[in-house]
Amino acid sequence: MIDWILDAELQRRAQIGLNKGEAHHALKRAISFHRRGEIRDRSAEGQHYRIAGMNLLAAIIIFWNTMKLGEVVANQKRDGKLLSPDLLAHVSPLGWEHINLTGEYRWPKP
Repeated sequence: MIDWILDAELQRRAQIGLNKGEAHHALKRAISFHRRGEIRDRSAEGQHYRIAGMNLLAAIIIFWNTMKLGEVVANQKRDGKLLSPDLLAHVSPLGWEHINLTGEYRWPKP
């Protein structure tokens, strides 16, 4: 406990970990907008499938974002623009604001 109080760097690293966990939960909340995020399946098996599907979708979004962020970093390096490691430390693949989670429906006029 004393180490915690005296070590500002330890507190900062712990806060970063907590922020990442909260960002992951926020992504899952955004994915589960149907039924206001409530899992109402009556059977344990149904609940398991719903949670597994949500986890899979979150993993797909995180993977996609990681791939795209890697491409951006590689393109910047290729163009001779080095990104600061301090800047990259603040970039996370947990964002979803650029993804239209509800879809976009276009109805062309006949």
